[in-house]
Amino acid sequence: MSWFDGFEPICRSDVPLRAHTWYQLGGPARWMLTPRDEGELAAVVDRCRKEGVAWRMLGRGANLLVRDGGFDGAVLRLTGEIFEKIAYDGGSVAVGAGADFPKFVRDAFNHSLVGLEALAGIPGTIGGIVRMNAGGKYGEIRQFVRAVRVLNPKGEILTLPAEQVGFRYRHTDLDGFVVLGAVLELEPGDRDAALRRHREIWNEKYDQQPPVSARSAGCIFKNPPGQSAGRLIDEAGLKGFRMGAAEISRKHANFIVADAGATAQNVLDLIALAKDRVWNRSGVSLELEIEVW
Repeated sequence: MSWFDGFEPICRSDVPLRAHTWYQLGGPARWMLTPRDEGELAAVVDRCRKEGVAWRMLGRGANLLVRDGGFDGAVLRLTGEIFEKIAYDGGSVAVGAGADFPKFVRDAFNHSLVGLEALAGIPGTIGGIVRMNAGGKYGEIRQFVRAVRVLNPKGEILTLPAEQVGFRYRHTDLDGFVVLGAVLELEPGDRDAALRRHREIWNEKYDQQPPVSARSAGCIFKNPPGQSAGRLIDEAGLKGFRMGAAEISRKHANFIVADAGATAQNVLDLIALAKDRVWNRSGVSLELEIEVW
């Protein structure tokens, strides 16, 4: 008898995670499960807890580095219509956790709802975007969130008002929770003007950062208060530094790009080097923005 008895139709074993992350690195998940509805998701999470099986949620893998040995536990993915549904009610939009964020931004424009152009170029699902309070130079998702629907550590499905989510810089108080969806409040506006602004911000990022086609996970470190992690790494002389087939980007030092033949350990070694060099030079302790499994 296995811990996943009854969940065989939604469970696969030894699933390569490199196919599910932007880095395209790392080993397999011991199990991967794709629940078909919220009830089944709650049952899987409850079974994992009771059986002592480690579990993680995986969206688009845009902000994730998986170690070469993989993840010895269950990886849960929220896919399909139930988890990707988007419902509009004027400027109030209920978005499922599995919905692709860039696609949703464009869909909102098509409904003449604006504001999310400030977050152009940020990949991922709504669940991941909300959970880490993703954002950039021109704003964060918390500006638009009015409520978040979650599965809490007790197995209860709750709707939390935004003020109870604990939004702060690249973090929330949702560790241990599963984000099921969010209600965003957007403003009606000029679709074409929003598209132009979206394109401007996208082009600005393209000029300053590695292209989206590059194998990276976005910014590796959070910006320390009042400072730029990329500038600190650059001033430490590490721009273009390589470990194996991974490189601290020559375009933006807070990105580590994986070339053909790179391993997750190459990236981890560059992370450790950057932290050490920046600490020794400036006394600043860099904190990871990406997740490492």
